[in-house]
Amino acid sequence: MAPASADEIVNPLNGDANAADSGKRTYKMLCVVCHGAKGKGDGVGGAGLKPKPTDFTSAEVQAQTDGALFWKLEEGRSPMASYKTAIPEKKRWEIINYIRTLK
Repeated sequence: MAPASADEIVNPLNGDANAADSGKRTYKMLCVVCHGAKGKGDGVGGAGLKPKPTDFTSAEVQAQTDGALFWKLEEGRSPMASYKTAIPEKKRWEIINYIRTLK
């Protein structure tokens, strides 16, 4: 659960279609193995994980603010690692923009 302060984090790439396209490429390289090709949390790498990878298409995820999703991507939650230093900030925002297309 992201802290309430995460809701105040503003997505600097909000509405940028190019950012979503770039985010899709990064997602396919880093996230698809656990979260699945369509973001449903059904990737082969996530089959034995507890908790199961998040389903990005769910209403619960889509209702969260971009800031909350960004915070979660930065901080991670076991078994998902923190990506705060592994993925540049702009790329993390691009992934958030792509996740928004998975409704």
